[in-house]
Formats: sequence, structure tokens, C-alpha cells
Amino acid sequence: MTEKGTIKKKVEGKNFGFISRDGEEKDVFFHASVLEGVSFEDLHEGDAVEFEMEDDAKGPKATKVVLAAKE
Repeated sequence: MTEKGTIKKKVEGKNFGFISRDGEEKDVFFHASVLEGVSFEDLHEGDAVEFEMEDDAKGPKATKVVLAAKE
């Protein structure tokens, strides 16, 4: 199931960050390796994204992260 959110924080040099999920209180982790169609350097805090969720040993994380289509 595809979810929507906004890039809340990027950790430069570590290539990961957090997405603020629409309608959810907790943010979700993402790594640069799960980005599709955009590089980590071109992604900015505040960008709207779409992604899928996956359970990991450390908790839920975002996968298949893409920039949301602009309306």
C-alpha cells in the first residue's frame, strides 16, 4: 500500500533521513538506497513523497520512495 508524506529531515554524510507520514504521529526512517528516480542530494526537506512501508528488525522503514507528482 502506497503512503504519502513529507521529507522531515535528512542526515547528510550518512545518507538517511525521516519522513513525516500524512495522518500519523510517528516519523518513518528511510535510506538513500530505497530512493527511486531521485538522488539523495536532490531530495530536500519539505519535499512531498510517496512510499511503501516495510518491517525491519529495528522497526518500520520506508521503501520505494519517489517524489510525489505535483498537482
